[in-house]
Amino acid sequence: MKSGLKWMFLILGTTIGAGYASGREIWEFFGFESGLAICIFTVTFIISVYVIMKISHESKTKHFFPVLEKLVGKKLAHVYDVLIVLYLFSTTIVMIAGGGATLEAFLIPYWVGIAFFAVLLILLFIGNTNGIIRLNTIIIPLLVLGLFYALFSFNISNSHTWLFDISKQYNWPAAFTFTSLNILPLIAVLSAVGKEIKDIKEAKIASIGSGLVLGSISFIYNETLIQIADLLAEYEIPLFAILRGEPFAVFIFMSVMLWLAIYTTAVSGVFGLASRFQVIIKLPYWILALVLVALMIPFTRFGFSNLVAILYPLYGLINLYLLITILMYPFIDRLKK
Repeated sequence: MKSGLKWMFLILGTTIGAGYASGREIWEFFGFESGLAICIFTVTFIISVYVIMKISHESKTKHFFPVLEKLVGKKLAHVYDVLIVLYLFSTTIVMIAGGGATLEAFLIPYWVGIAFFAVLLILLFIGNTNGIIRLNTIIIPLLVLGLFYALFSFNISNSHTWLFDISKQYNWPAAFTFTSLNILPLIAVLSAVGKEIKDIKEAKIASIGSGLVLGSISFIYNETLIQIADLLAEYEIPLFAILRGEPFAVFIFMSVMLWLAIYTTAVSGVFGLASRFQVIIKLPYWILALVLVALMIPFTRFGFSNLVAILYPLYGLINLYLLITILMYPFIDRLKK
């Protein structure tokens, strides 16, 4: 149970990044008529995570290429290998930029915030990967509890009921693009710890636990955003529209949690990249992290909302084939055996 929860927090830390925690990613994919879509997402996410962890555990992987080979074959694995590297690199650039921009709210200059964020990012890789896992076990429970509090508080004060008409759920296909978007970084991160998964039961606990938590938050978050749909054009970060009536202390707490969500996503991105390149370049994790972050910093002027609006749906569509192979893998594997 303890090990399963450890992996569950790693999964949540990878998925609940700035796009998700801010609400921008959820609104981009879901919105009106999406209750069924979120239910389908929950089921497909649980199955997908379990399959990835099972392959990683059985193959004792240290990076994501062996998992891709199992799923899509050697030729397509090279295509997705490049795609994952590009995805992790581009999203981590935006997370670093978001980290600097968030600190501007506390009167810290943008480039000072970038430098501070980058140093913290590199320092975490000095030592072993346990530091990354411990980070998620501390931050993610606080972030999840904070989100639940903010969302429940808003809905209770507005007397909103969470019911949906099954006959009017026309946005159900969004479940698959949303799942495929979030599966790509998870392949990178979970493959890197495949050798550390001791028992398949850990995968069951982690996949079911993370799927139910994400499904619950996504549904409540989406229902909350629907109520303030007319205000969302005024806010780059929808979460701030939800918090506008909350006490100042709650606003500060959630702003800090949002910054930490950006940090955990950036950590997961650098971890996935470093684990892949370490096979080619035999250097310690912290040196690879230093090189990667140094390459990313010049590109930190790319906008956060532009990435979510353009790249996220694009990655979601590109990864649909990968999602299908993951969902079909248990059946194909059984037929082979």
